[in-house]
Amino acid sequence: MPFGCGPTVRRNGFTLLEILVALVVLGFLMVGLSQGVRFGLRAWDTETRLVATRSDLDGVERVLRAVLESADPGEFNEPPNFKGDAHKLLFNGRMPTPLPGLPVRDAELGLGVDLRHRLVLRWVPRPHAQRLTKDLVPVESLLLEGVDHIELKYRRWPSQGGGWVTEWTQPTLPVQVSLKIEFMKDDRRHWPTLIVALMRARIEE
Repeated sequence: MPFGCGPTVRRNGFTLLEILVALVVLGFLMVGLSQGVRFGLRAWDTETRLVATRSDLDGVERVLRAVLESADPGEFNEPPNFKGDAHKLLFNGRMPTPLPGLPVRDAELGLGVDLRHRLVLRWVPRPHAQRLTKDLVPVESLLLEGVDHIELKYRRWPSQGGGWVTEWTQPTLPVQVSLKIEFMKDDRRHWPTLIVALMRARIEE
């Protein structure tokens, strides 16, 4: 047999170095997939909370707008019961009904923030005659939690000097009401200023 190289021997399997490299690559892939899934779940959770918060704020805005728009302008010989300052408001209006077709209820309404930092709407049914019984206990409807305070402003009629004021004691309804909600410092919710035109206000000549 002539001198030379013997027959080539084929190796079955992988070397230890190849296995280690494959494990390192697989580890990087698993870390990348884990981070991607974690980021996706976090983004989904954040979006869900934002949608829920936005939905809550939209509902509160609709209630506030409906209640303020319903403010009673009073009658010719009886001025409206509408008194407010920068942080609370008392007036006669109508409570929104939960279902269409239900009768509208006239009420004496109060809007403000309580000591537990809750925006609440307090109301009692408004009688169409003088009460003969003791005063009713107000019903308290919770609108929002985590509220530091509200800022109210009232727009005067041109004949009253125009412009915005932070207290209303005039014998008429204001033209508009501006409502801004300030949440607690650690609360990331944001509320744009709500400006409501009082639809039942008497139009001045």
